[in-house]
Amino acid sequence: MSAREAPVRVGVLGCGGVAMRRMLPAMARTPCVAVAAVASRQRARAESAAARFGAEPVHGYERLLAREDITAVYVPLPPGLHAEWTARALRAGKHVLVEKPMTTTAHQARELAALAEERRAVLMESFMFLHHSQHAAVAQLVDRGAIGQLRSVTAEFGFPPLPAGDIRYRPDLGGGALLDAGVYTLRASSLLLRAVPAVLGAQLSVDPGTGVDVSGHALLAGAGGAVSHVSFGFRHAYRCVYTLWGSTGSLVLDRAFTPAPEHRPVVRVRRQDGAEEEVRLPADDQFARTAERFAALVRGAGDPAAERSAAVGQAELVDAVRTAAGRARGGVG
Repeated sequence: MSAREAPVRVGVLGCGGVAMRRMLPAMARTPCVAVAAVASRQRARAESAAARFGAEPVHGYERLLAREDITAVYVPLPPGLHAEWTARALRAGKHVLVEKPMTTTAHQARELAALAEERRAVLMESFMFLHHSQHAAVAQLVDRGAIGQLRSVTAEFGFPPLPAGDIRYRPDLGGGALLDAGVYTLRASSLLLRAVPAVLGAQLSVDPGTGVDVSGHALLAGAGGAVSHVSFGFRHAYRCVYTLWGSTGSLVLDRAFTPAPEHRPVVRVRRQDGAEEEVRLPADDQFARTAERFAALVRGAGDPAAERSAAVGQAELVDAVRTAAGRARGGVG
């Protein structure tokens, strides 16, 4: 078996919820990736997690990074720890797949991108929804004129309050709705507007007890005149959807960001004359597609510079939303 055919041996830093529920099971069913080791600061937790995936448990993140049999690292730690451990992994000669958001600030993102370029390493932000085929189908509908000229995008992602001890209520770990749910809506806006948009205005509501933002909104402008309005938070009824409104119709995609692998998407198209159509799409596994994309980049297929640029652009957009919310009268509070 050649190096290009052999599975990419991945070590995992941490046993976070998204890793255990979604990403590691996807890697385990993806032939091009092998979950080789799982590290935790708690020995028992590493052993339990590793046993589920036939991997080797490692007590401590530093020990995993020192292993020469590990080609790449997956970082599902809390956002506030991403920059530190991604940098350490890159300096250890590893390629890195890091959970969204890659960093909590644009400055950190630019530093990591420069380090990855210097080390000739793949650095990829794990926005799994981008790799689901439903979004390419939406783009094809728009390109075929199903809704005319795109005028606006609305993207919403929210869910009910979290348990009191959840890390997303901890500012020191990069908590808050913007970095947890809002980043999906912002990244979707860039995808659907086909460029990183400018921020026209924003609002963040902060919980005085925890100090983190628990909901927010932003108005964004695309280069072609289309705009996007995003809403997000964790004090809502569950909603995970985007809507494209054009000159002659509109389309809606539910479960836009977190569809299960067996979910069959439905795009609802409504035209100016009142005609309605449901476009049914095949199920897709965005978690496995993400692992495949990362493995391909590690093997030399694809453009790692584009991944770095996209992650930096996303981090700059998040920073711009924070800045706009801070400037807005009553924008934070």
